[in-house]
Amino acid sequence: MKNNNHFDVIIVGGSYSGLAAGMALGRALKQVLIIDSGKPCNQQTPHSHNFLTHDGNTPAEIATLARNQVQQYDTVQFFNGLAIKGVKTETGFEIAVTTGETFQTKKLIFATGIHDIMPGLQGFEACWGISVLHCPYCHGYEVRHQKTGIYGNGDSAFELAAMLYNWTKDLTLFTNGPSTLTADQIQKLEQHQIKVVEKTIVQLEHRDGYLQHILFSDGSSIPLKVLYARPAFEQHCPIPQALGCALTEEGYIQTDISHETTIRGVFACGDNTSRMRTVANAVAMGTTAGIMASKQIISEEF
Repeated sequence: MKNNNHFDVIIVGGSYSGLAAGMALGRALKQVLIIDSGKPCNQQTPHSHNFLTHDGNTPAEIATLARNQVQQYDTVQFFNGLAIKGVKTETGFEIAVTTGETFQTKKLIFATGIHDIMPGLQGFEACWGISVLHCPYCHGYEVRHQKTGIYGNGDSAFELAAMLYNWTKDLTLFTNGPSTLTADQIQKLEQHQIKVVEKTIVQLEHRDGYLQHILFSDGSSIPLKVLYARPAFEQHCPIPQALGCALTEEGYIQTDISHETTIRGVFACGDNTSRMRTVANAVAMGTTAGIMASKQIISEEF
């Protein structure tokens, strides 16, 4: 990296959304630093889908090609490391990294994603992104018509069951304890022959992340190939909140149509702002954030 710690824009997070923002800013002739720790949330997902021109590629293949293309813009630099602190300054913002270095910037873009909180169920984390899935639009086609489970309870589980019925009719809802479904919801599930199992789960038996059986506390088991779940999450990076960026009720960073947060000059894009966790959506949001951050600088300096 060049010996320069002053930038027009610093992008924290160098996966799809951050790289898309970096490309937009590089093409706008802005001095950009992308800080990335190299730990994307989809790193163990075998294939990525629903992204034109890259359908079926691995996440790493897409990210590597994207980074190589962004590196062609000589105003864009990369720093391999973790951003740990951000503060407001008279001229913009300052970002500190674990090495002790600090960088100055006019604008900030956070493309830091979210951190999924695993439920502590044995085998869950090993299967996450492989056979324990979060999105049928990302992975549903590949596992269509297969014996499929849903890990959840209450309204969110019912909503997911109604959606997944489009991809497979062989559905079982595993509540992992007493059901909190309403009588109307249970009746609706029964009409569609979606079974509800309230037994306590002790383990997801798998082979290299590919689900084989769900094991219960009473010693019984059910064979299963796919399990959908919506685990809790938290923001992967605490800096936006430390700067005063507001979160939504669901816990995402609040942004406007330009992807600017509630703090002027701070933008956010990708999984940290939206339930739409797709590569295509991340790229679209990153491109918009990069364009709008550059437009803000251009307008302020004219």
